[in-house]
Amino acid sequence: MIFKKLEDRYNVAILVFGIICIIILLRLMSIMIVRGEEYRIQAENSIFKTIPTSAPRFEIKDRYGRLLAGNRPSFAVHIMKNEIIDEKINEVALNVISILEKNGDRFIDDFPIVMSEKGDYVFTFDVKIQEWKDTYNIQEEYTAIEAFDILRKRYGIRLDLTMEDIVNNSELAIEVQQQLIAIPELSIPISRLTWKFTEQMRKEQWLQNYRITDLDIDAYEAFQIARNKTFKIPADYSDAEARKVMVVRDQLRRSGYLQYRPVKIAQDISEESVTQIEENIIKLPGVNIEIEPVRYYPEGKLGAHVLGNLGKISDQKEIDRYVRELGYLPTDIIGKTGVEQRFEEELKGTDGYRKVIVDSRGRLVNLIENVDAIPGGTLYLTLDANLQRVAEQTLEDVLKTIQVGGTYQTQWGTNRLQGTSGPMVNATSGSVVVTDVKTGEVLALANYPAYDPNLFATGISLEDWNKLIPENQRDPLAPRPLTNIALSTAIQPGSIYKMIVGLAGLEQGLSPEYKILDRGFIQVGGHSFGNWLWNQRRETMGYQGIHQAIADSNNYYFYSVANGYDYGVGRPLPIRMNMDILVEYSRKFGLNDMTGIEIDTPRERNPGIPNIQKKTEVVRGMLRSHLTAHLKQSDLDKEKIEVSDEVRLGIIKEIVSWTDENPARGEINRRLVNLGVKEDRANIFTDIIKYSYFAQARWSTADTMNFAIGQGEHAYTSLQMVNYMATLANGGNRYNLSLVRKVQKFEDKSVTVFEPILAEKIELKNPKNLDEINYGMHLTTTTGTAQTYFRNLPVKVAGKTGTAQRSGKIPPTDEVEYLKRHMGSFGVRLSDVEDLTLQLMIENRDNVKYQDRGNAMREAIKILNPKVNNNTLDQFKKDYDNYAWFTGFAPYDDPQIAISVLIFQGGSGGFASPIFREIVAEYMGLNSTSKEEFGLENRLVR
Repeated sequence: MIFKKLEDRYNVAILVFGIICIIILLRLMSIMIVRGEEYRIQAENSIFKTIPTSAPRFEIKDRYGRLLAGNRPSFAVHIMKNEIIDEKINEVALNVISILEKNGDRFIDDFPIVMSEKGDYVFTFDVKIQEWKDTYNIQEEYTAIEAFDILRKRYGIRLDLTMEDIVNNSELAIEVQQQLIAIPELSIPISRLTWKFTEQMRKEQWLQNYRITDLDIDAYEAFQIARNKTFKIPADYSDAEARKVMVVRDQLRRSGYLQYRPVKIAQDISEESVTQIEENIIKLPGVNIEIEPVRYYPEGKLGAHVLGNLGKISDQKEIDRYVRELGYLPTDIIGKTGVEQRFEEELKGTDGYRKVIVDSRGRLVNLIENVDAIPGGTLYLTLDANLQRVAEQTLEDVLKTIQVGGTYQTQWGTNRLQGTSGPMVNATSGSVVVTDVKTGEVLALANYPAYDPNLFATGISLEDWNKLIPENQRDPLAPRPLTNIALSTAIQPGSIYKMIVGLAGLEQGLSPEYKILDRGFIQVGGHSFGNWLWNQRRETMGYQGIHQAIADSNNYYFYSVANGYDYGVGRPLPIRMNMDILVEYSRKFGLNDMTGIEIDTPRERNPGIPNIQKKTEVVRGMLRSHLTAHLKQSDLDKEKIEVSDEVRLGIIKEIVSWTDENPARGEINRRLVNLGVKEDRANIFTDIIKYSYFAQARWSTADTMNFAIGQGEHAYTSLQMVNYMATLANGGNRYNLSLVRKVQKFEDKSVTVFEPILAEKIELKNPKNLDEINYGMHLTTTTGTAQTYFRNLPVKVAGKTGTAQRSGKIPPTDEVEYLKRHMGSFGVRLSDVEDLTLQLMIENRDNVKYQDRGNAMREAIKILNPKVNNNTLDQFKKDYDNYAWFTGFAPYDDPQIAISVLIFQGGSGGFASPIFREIVAEYMGLNSTSKEEFGLENRLVR
């Protein structure tokens, strides 16, 4: 019956129609009932949009609540894209920029095509790459891979690898890159994933965004494409006017379809600009003035290297972390260094928002809700702003006095600060660190020169940035305002290391009363190790025990203790002593460990205690570099072997493998000839290999001599030195250093206190041995090397002078110009030198030595005049002066603070003493009769 009805077409149509209705009904039920809530949310989200507003940055205060970093209101210019009609956008953009320029206000200019000083158009990406190459003396034509390889070889990193090895092995690439990044003065803007300059990658991305497929396009051509095709700017606008328009439109373009979001054009503008924009608001549709918080540092440079600086989210790592993971706006300012960077995430605060209704084209329809941002709270540092101020000012004053060889005078002493050879004109940088010996809290951390972090609050200008860059980039000791010397500079400690040698000797059983006769110098092989008094005046110090040896900084005494041998009488000391023991005690005082301070210190990741085994590896690398540069194919005998670069590298690898064996001279010569080196060349290379490298590869008595007085391979930061002093002062308790005391949240007023962390309690055989060492340091300031600096100070202190050798010549700003200026003294013609220089650079493109024009020119001069050597070429350069250290603690009989002072090229450790003295006077309240002004405790009573 049913089937018969289906034979009727009318019935079939009714059935199909009924089924369709049922399906539609079921679908409606699903949409409205089953998934109604889900679709409702989606519908609302397509209408309601949220515009985030950044929270004010957290405040930073010192330990007593003095403001170091806060926020102040500022005027910012915003443009609402949806409020400007297309026909007016060019006119509005040009008018706004003109007003800002007229009043000297900076605007956000990220458009990457600018006019150079020569008047041509260039990509800012290319300019930054070239500036980086110029900074590190890398030729313009070198690629990112070649530049990376040059720096790797220049700094002696993994010389056993080829660049091909590194590129093809991501783990090796990471290892080498991390070692390069750890070098304080070095930046590596090269991606190890693409092996391109990061600026090159940004350039390619920008071109693709503008649909420009030719990645090698000329900057002016790209400018015209953006002007005429992308923005369609009328021809009656000049290129200069068009670029101003493009600066604004480029910012608007980046917002895409999010027309409801305001785009910031300028920040922290003047009242004049605000007034003029408001007066012309009818002519400037879509332009709004908003009040926004701006970071403010009321004390200027005070504590700059601790506080750190700000900057835009820029590199890919920051974009991934802050924008994609944490929801920051791409235009947000973040902490780049210091505590601003370290506590960025924890104390950023809660962003506010405005909830708006937009149409399908993203245009603002209505404001629904406005929720204010909540500040993050307050970060209380361990710093004492007053002590910090005294540390910074005293450091600057003493440096300037040393530079002119003048007299430094305060109520606590009068001292002439002039070296034996005159003023120390290059004493232009230094650092001071002060800590609480009972907690590890950093009370002051000063570096000179410093900078004003206010410059970075809204983005630093190119003019201001250039003022912070050293004039002589080639000089590693040139003043660098942005460098945190206390954290990033690791050097030899000089005589301030001697207390560890003395303590190790006492712990091994040496009596404090055991006296060693100073005979002036000790002969080890062909080298003479003299006491400083012998070296200066050919005088000796007679018999001395540990106390006098520390006070007078007697090298002879510590040479003897370190080697377990009494050189004064020619017999062993009554104790067992070796390098393993000295290294063990160095480790006890944290000289191979991170200090624990919150700010990142890449230099501390590379242990500073000399590694006996590592010395051989270093020598291997140096030998490999020397042979690679000097053993050429022409040195090989074609009649014995097939000559090729591959064979040459194989021979070098074989020679380097003999380092541990250290064969006799005759055996080395025989092997070189058998390998295929020409006999006459083998004789030359034999002596170099044997005596300049193999003989230096193993740890020797001479190495121990240098180790004993803090010279040689030691390398420690000011932080490590001050913590070492604090550990001596407090009975052997080594605390982690800390800059943060507590954090108070704004919203719930909750407080998180950072308690002191005891890193290690040093186990000593006889704890009283520390008292013996400390007494010697006290004598340093009363009868020893620093007595003249502390005669008027009414507080007993313990201290130690240290002078660390800095060998070498100060490189000129431009090596090529230096050589040209003195060419007449080298007995060669400039035209001949320039021709040969170019030839050498072309023929030795793969040799890192010849990739620097200055180095190539030096080699050319030596080839043209064999009588000339490196000493001849450098004779007109000035010598580096020695580093000056002064470290210790105060008061001597009740230690409260430890202090470390370091001066670059200060010449003598004593010259750092006045800084130590003035800080002690301030801390002990000697500079004022009352501290009621700030409600501070009397520091004489703890």
